[in-house]
Amino acid sequence: MARRRVVRAVPNTIPNQIPNQQQRTSSGNSKERNKKAAKVKDYQTSKGYKETILAGNMDLPFFIIVMILLVMGIVMMFSASYAWAIHEGTDGLYYAKKQIMFAGLGLVAMLIASKIDYHIFRKIWIAYGVFFIALIMLILVPFIGPPINGAQRWIYIGTFNFQPSEIMKVAIIILFSYIISVNYSRMKLFRFGMLPFLLILGLVAGLMMLEPHLSGTILICSIGLIMVFVGGAKLSHLIGTAMVGIAGLVGAVLYLMNTKGFGYFSTRMQSWLDPFSDTTSKTWQTQQSLIAIGSGGLFGMGLGNSRQKYLYLPQSKNDFVFAIVCEELGFIGAMMVILLFALFIFRGFYIASKSPDKFGMMLAVGITVQIGLQALLNIAVVTNTIPNTGISLPFFSYGGTALTMQLAQMGIILNISRQSTIET
Repeated sequence: MARRRVVRAVPNTIPNQIPNQQQRTSSGNSKERNKKAAKVKDYQTSKGYKETILAGNMDLPFFIIVMILLVMGIVMMFSASYAWAIHEGTDGLYYAKKQIMFAGLGLVAMLIASKIDYHIFRKIWIAYGVFFIALIMLILVPFIGPPINGAQRWIYIGTFNFQPSEIMKVAIIILFSYIISVNYSRMKLFRFGMLPFLLILGLVAGLMMLEPHLSGTILICSIGLIMVFVGGAKLSHLIGTAMVGIAGLVGAVLYLMNTKGFGYFSTRMQSWLDPFSDTTSKTWQTQQSLIAIGSGGLFGMGLGNSRQKYLYLPQSKNDFVFAIVCEELGFIGAMMVILLFALFIFRGFYIASKSPDKFGMMLAVGITVQIGLQALLNIAVVTNTIPNTGISLPFFSYGGTALTMQLAQMGIILNISRQSTIET
């Protein structure tokens, strides 16, 4: 007897009950993300998490790079400032002693910041609180700040003075990191990904132009826009913002021309285009900077053997300390400094890419961009690649407030690196 083949009908509902490959993948990814998020949360509340923050695993290459820049910066600043300190009737070590004191304070701040969980800055009252404190300082500067070289950028408390713009750099980085981390999924929308940042930068830029502080304005706006770009803003929105920024820059130039006169800008442009053609010594600083760079040659004149620092080059301890580096250490020494900053940028971005969350990533990106961009602009000014504008070289230029804030920021990056092993 032949066997009868029985064919069973497959219900139509079965295909709908069996997830396709995409659904399975999506479900699996969702479960995996939830699993990892729970793991991170459990780890953050554990003793091991606190031990990681307090006890170790900071990024050693980044720390070494920072320490080399700091030590090299103090040595070069001492060499550049010695003659000016004697000329001013003080101890030749006057500026070096003060810089070392602030470096010590900065190292303490770096150590403390490296031990404190950086997520403390993600609290809304801290992110906005730091910004509003810096904003109030910027508002007060034009009224209480003494004019120095035609600008009001400093606040004096007894013998202590500081620039509110240095605090504003940090405030912008913290605030933008907070806003981006909160609105990360909505950064493609103009009202979330661009509008709040434009309003903040516009307010800060307007206040800084009252000092006036054009270089600081350009630096802060550049930091903010780069952070917004990395944070995921729409490219078309950024291009439109760039066009508005260029228009604002033109407006700022016209404002300064009306307040300081056309001669102010003609002198700046003359010193940039042809500094040695000036016979009235208005381009003296640029001239002496280029002479110092040219005198260094390949290997330099030797540490401490600069001639331009003997009252020829103004601001040799501040904005133009890199010219003394070129004169004393030559092309090789100058390239070493540039290489150190390049390694700093690379390692900072590497730490950012390994950060446990978007807030940490944006903090590391913002701080790295600030130091790297400031170094780039300063070297460009000293070498006459761009017109002369006042901007310091991180870790090298004399300035207690700037150095302390920079080292404290390095502590934040080191704390991020301590937690970079967390899975996300």
